Amino acid sequence: MEELLNSDSKIVVFDSYDTVMSANLVKTKLDAYGVPCFLTDEHFVSMVPIRNDLFPGVRLYIFEKDLDQVKEILVEEHARQRCPSCQSTHIVFEPSRKGKFTPILTSILFGLFLPVKRVYICENCEKEFESLE
Repeated sequence: MEELLNSDSKIVVFDSYDTVMSANLVKTKLDAYGVPCFLTDEHFVSMVPIRNDLFPGVRLYIFEKDLDQVKEILVEEHARQRCPSCQSTHIVFEPSRKGKFTPILTSILFGLFLPVKRVYICENCEKEFESLE
């Protein structure tokens, strides 16, 4: 019981994913390295394939003490990807920075929740790409 109350056992959301498959690929990789983790909202995302501020997608939870190890394991995957424009390896997969307020305005005016488009963004040249392949 003391181990459960230990501050090292704090559980945090590491990331969230658009699909169950992409979340399970990351979870499988962490499992292979022996990093304990779990997913939530898998069934909800399958039923309602919308991702925005209200519906963040499939969430991957890890222990806070494993955060650095998880980042190190998963950075290998992103290091192989390069920006098609400037060849930088500093690529992130996050909500598009273009048209950021359109989904918010639509939800306020019409009561509709539009999905937030996630794209690859180069942190050096700030170009957005649908796919790096």
